[in-house]
Amino acid sequence: MYVPEELRLKNPEEVITEITNFIKSYVNRARASGVVVGLSGGVDSSTVLALAIRALGKDRVFGLIMPLRFTPKRDIEDAVELAKSFGVKYKLVQIDNIENSYKESLGVVESPDLKIPFANLRARIRMTILYFYANSLNYLVMGTGDKSELLIGYFTKYGDGGVDFLPIGHLYKTQVRQLALALGIPRHIALKPSSPQLYPGHKAIDEIPLDYDKLDLILYYLFDKNMNPHDIAKHLGFSIDVINRIIEMHINSFHKREPPPTLRPLPKLSISDR
Repeated sequence: MYVPEELRLKNPEEVITEITNFIKSYVNRARASGVVVGLSGGVDSSTVLALAIRALGKDRVFGLIMPLRFTPKRDIEDAVELAKSFGVKYKLVQIDNIENSYKESLGVVESPDLKIPFANLRARIRMTILYFYANSLNYLVMGTGDKSELLIGYFTKYGDGGVDFLPIGHLYKTQVRQLALALGIPRHIALKPSSPQLYPGHKAIDEIPLDYDKLDLILYYLFDKNMNPHDIAKHLGFSIDVINRIIEMHINSFHKREPPPTLRPLPKLSISDR
């Protein structure tokens, strides 16, 4: 796997330690007993699972695998095999019947113009299941979103974005892949192309302007280096139209990265956390 110098993790173990300390601290602060992780068989959720186990131990981590009728069999197998290899408790919940209940109750059928509403519904069904088990166990829901997805808004609001905290939210997808390999995640999972699988044949590359190895470089220069878009286009050899599209995605998704606004900010206690 080629990694540009700008996105290379110089010391993966140091990053792992930093994240696991963050997980332990946040879970303790919330007075939670552990964490629930949704497992898709992809690199993000697999990495988050490994980090959670390192931070809390396998007995305080619960995995949920929630496939649909069109979920690739290999993704399900990868998620199950990873959970078994780590010795973590997990549950497989087929969610097609839940989706069908929505269809019947709402009196709707799938159609091309409802593709995105149904895709988002599926992500939100998974969120409700994660929180059901989290509430039952006094656990927190650990998010699996990375910096690349967060910056362009490539997640479902109150779906995979409906979580308690995001332990890899400061890492680009390219960096998560490096971390996955350092954590011993099987290479075929660490390098697997991103596929949200919220509808048949759903692939990330069909919805984002560039594959992550290129997208991450542009995001790095835009947000980490605060470079002018035209300078980025010249430096990296990309069309300014592509870079403007990425900027547009970031701007249009601002509401996904912020809590629901109020007319006036809520007051805060002037004492430190207990």
